[in-house]
Amino acid sequence: MKGINHLVVASHDLEALRSAYQALGFAVKKRGGLPFGISNSIVQLQGSYLELLSVTGDVPEHSPGHFSFGAFNRDYLARHEGSSMLVLDTPDARADIASWREAGLQAYEPFDFSKMATMHDGEKVNLSFSLAFVSHPAAPWFRLFACQYGQPEFYTQPQYLNHSNAASTLQDVWITGETAPDLADFMSKVTGASSVRKGADLTVLQTLTGAIILARPNAFEAAFGVPAPHPEDGPHLAGFTIGCHGLSHLASLGLAKAGGRYVVPPSKGFGTAIGFADLKRSS
Repeated sequence: MKGINHLVVASHDLEALRSAYQALGFAVKKRGGLPFGISNSIVQLQGSYLELLSVTGDVPEHSPGHFSFGAFNRDYLARHEGSSMLVLDTPDARADIASWREAGLQAYEPFDFSKMATMHDGEKVNLSFSLAFVSHPAAPWFRLFACQYGQPEFYTQPQYLNHSNAASTLQDVWITGETAPDLADFMSKVTGASSVRKGADLTVLQTLTGAIILARPNAFEAAFGVPAPHPEDGPHLAGFTIGCHGLSHLASLGLAKAGGRYVVPPSKGFGTAIGFADLKRSS
């Protein structure tokens, strides 16, 4: 069974996005980049992270059998800002591709790349990645992939877990749309989730690090107190919940509360709803 590795949040203005997350109490790493037209910053959490990004250069195009991370985010941002991609962890991206193809899923050729980065203590490291992309034809604006890291310790540095909002974990990720629950079988095959709870309006797949929730719009609105942000996209990443060690900092920000969460609405969350829940009360 896989876990949620990270969630991509895309914006036209990375500096504005970084500043907004800092204002919410997150410790945001310095601006960095990927070697295919992407600039990004990381918000590290326990067991996962948020990747804040913008498209700032030329990106490779999609080609037969090959999926382009950069081209998808460019095209996504041509529609709107928001949570553009969900990323799972994996020890073997190529094995995932073979497994997904055997299960009859649309998988793509692996994408390998590397980049230089700096650890907290100043040590330079060469980070390597192997990505395995998979898609469902009924969800063209929901994209996910599995990421295999050569140096995973870069994303588990304890110095970057000191968030003033007491953020700890990526508790859940919401994929929303009238047909979102229909993706349950696909998501089960992709994640290998052993725990799947199905209801009339939502399905919950529990992973090693957080839940993936497939929800109809009414279930999303009941949880976050606001409508799902991009109904025109079909099933899409509409919001997520951060588990926190206490909510005193969030209470001071004047956020509305719904479903046990303090909520940043999509209109102020760069196209995605951000929930904050107390870890002591989360199930």
